Amino acid sequence: MSWDEWEHLKSEAVERQSAGMQINQAAAGPGGSTGAGQGDLVVNQDDLGAVGNEAFILHDHLRRQADIAGAGMDKNGSGSSMQAAASLKGHNFGLGSALETTVSMWDSQLKSLLQACAHISNHLDYSKALHANDETQIAASLRRRNGEAVPASRLNEYFK
Repeated sequence: MSWDEWEHLKSEAVERQSAGMQINQAAAGPGGSTGAGQGDLVVNQDDLGAVGNEAFILHDHLRRQADIAGAGMDKNGSGSSMQAAASLKGHNFGLGSALETTVSMWDSQLKSLLQACAHISNHLDYSKALHANDETQIAASLRRRNGEAVPASRLNEYFK
């Protein structure tokens, strides 16, 4: 490709992008809105609820079934895997230290994963409520003279 061709392609790309910011929208309904009482941006509670529920279920299963550090705990609070590691180390087996490291790493990663699952589950509930409140405030502040809501696609005109 020659330099002239490259410059020509670059200028064509700039021309295609010079249209400015454009916001995608759904097909306009009656009155210029996307439907009676609906906002331009939609997230269904069912979608968020399903993801949050799966995160909660995963958290519960992991908490109960993946805890190898606490499984078979003795009266000193040491799980069976750590007891085995201590016994192996006591008999001068290198495997004891490796098992101890493995259990510690597993426990650390499990705690991180449990925290992530809890965060996803809790955050989706919070996000839905927060965005519903935001949508109400935005809808109240963006009204036409006749009281109809201004769709997001019209906001592009204010930024030109």
